[in-house]
Amino acid sequence: MRRTHLRRPAAASLLLAAVLAVTGCSSSEKDEAKAAASASASERSAAERVEDQVDQDGGDGKTESPSPSESADSGPVRPDSELKPATGSFTKDEKEYLKGRVPQSIEPAAVLDVGKEACQRIERTAKRDKDATVAAVIAGEIKDAEDAVNHLCPEQKPVLDAAKGGYADGTHANPAAGRYRTLTAGPGCTWSVMDAKGGEVASGPGPEGGDQHELTIPSGAKEFTSNGCYAWARVTG
Repeated sequence: MRRTHLRRPAAASLLLAAVLAVTGCSSSEKDEAKAAASASASERSAAERVEDQVDQDGGDGKTESPSPSESADSGPVRPDSELKPATGSFTKDEKEYLKGRVPQSIEPAAVLDVGKEACQRIERTAKRDKDATVAAVIAGEIKDAEDAVNHLCPEQKPVLDAAKGGYADGTHANPAAGRYRTLTAGPGCTWSVMDAKGGEVASGPGPEGGDQHELTIPSGAKEFTSNGCYAWARVTG
């Protein structure tokens, strides 16, 4: 699934931005969430600052083991032998999560906190609105969600299963055939599906309007474009 990196608000405001803003809350609550999302760097949590540093140092979020001195397509990272906390020890799953994602300038425990925070965001948002959580994972709003869940909070795997095969806003080549539905779309949601000859085979929104939409992507579709829909989940069964 496509990943995009959206900066998050400070820890005290995260619940507003991650939960209230994506669930059915009032316009005033949404405005407050948007204001929280623009908090200055000095107000942001330590985990968020570490996440920024990981990005600046070239951490790519992959779990494949890097070479002894650097990952496959980023800057120098810590070798596996140095993945140790100041006190105690990491579990096997924690070590697997950290492989290939800890820059030399960052302590492994700080990077681990970023993964744990992703798990916390998924857990607390899912308690309010599972669809909103699935949409955030599809859209890539929750950084490293797949790796965090698989290694640090496997109890949240149903969220990953629901997000599998989904599409975020944007243009996608050769989309998989099947039925899809929006999860948290607004009234401005539009989409189109093009065939191999450039002809439009489906578009929306349909005449019913509203903020929930479904579409069927036919076999052989060449391109699927979505705007203002946030995320589409694959309908199974």
